[in-house]
Amino acid sequence: MRSAARGTSVGYSPLFGFYTFIVFGNTLSADGLLDKRFDYMLSNPPFGVEWKKIEALVRKEHTEQGYAGRFGPGLPRVSDGSLLFLLHLLSKMRPAVDGGSRIGIVLNSSPLFTGGAGSGESEIRRHVLENDLLEAIVALPTDMFYNTGIATYVWILSNRKPAHREGKVQLIDASHFWQKMRKSLGSKRKEMNEEHIALITRLFGDCTEASLALVLDGRGKEIDRRVLMPGDSPPVAPDDGTGRAKVRVVPISRIFRTQDFGYRTITVERPLRDEAGEILIGQKGKQKGKPQPDPKRRDTENVPLGEDIDAYFAREVLPHAPDAWIDESKTKVGYEIPFNRHFYVFEPPRPLDAIDADLARVTDRIKARIEGLTA
Repeated sequence: MRSAARGTSVGYSPLFGFYTFIVFGNTLSADGLLDKRFDYMLSNPPFGVEWKKIEALVRKEHTEQGYAGRFGPGLPRVSDGSLLFLLHLLSKMRPAVDGGSRIGIVLNSSPLFTGGAGSGESEIRRHVLENDLLEAIVALPTDMFYNTGIATYVWILSNRKPAHREGKVQLIDASHFWQKMRKSLGSKRKEMNEEHIALITRLFGDCTEASLALVLDGRGKEIDRRVLMPGDSPPVAPDDGTGRAKVRVVPISRIFRTQDFGYRTITVERPLRDEAGEILIGQKGKQKGKPQPDPKRRDTENVPLGEDIDAYFAREVLPHAPDAWIDESKTKVGYEIPFNRHFYVFEPPRPLDAIDADLARVTDRIKARIEGLTA
């Protein structure tokens, strides 16, 4: 190991066959690897870290350097700097013509959806998706880290996507695949074994959709499971004598177009009325002759990017508010990745007759035991 500069260590790793660069300092306030570009990058930044102490330096880089710096697309709220670390890694990508780069970064759920259209978080997601940099997001099981049990996600990004991935994003729910550790390490109580890792790796490598069939007995306990690839049929529920055994099929890998995560937030205005219920009309300026909007009745709607705004407005708004209109000057484009929503499977409640029958059986057992005690 030799010192290359103050606070910088450079060394060759014979195990991996490449040089390592370790720079002392704050990644966000001072780029210690300013002119470096990398083929592969892995990062596990702190979850939800506040960046108020370095806010002035980060905002200065954002304002003065724009896209020539690291934070051109936008800045997240000061209470969570996770997306700043993502932007830092993106700035270290090699140009695609030089071979490009691939990134793996572990984040919490906040960067997926925090911030509405036009916010810093949304603009960062917009930059990532509209430039087709996101390959996949993998949801990990909870309780995977020493100091927290929260849900975490691995984002995989690249500026050298293969042709079959262009314009697409794969979401993989790996939260079902874990085993208990023999001994907990702080909040870390679960781990993924080699079989779990191989399955998730294969789903990503094949860029395919898949489902998981969970075989449940009459008490709802899992007794078997099977991964279903496209075209596979789910197993048949066993006959355990209860009549309540079932097979629950849930998606574990889904593929979307990048624009599926985009939307436009439209501002819906309603007219201001006087005490007699008459619409107030503007008398001067740009509002002359136009109905005046009522700020108290103002609302917003999110329209998917792939849908026509006028058609959406006519279908979803006008039947309920015939006097409404859209203030087009306030329309904004936003992006979010509602991961859990895309993997939610509705389970209808049990029929009331079945619930009543169960309650009757339990009541009869309780009565029989009480009678046995008093006999």
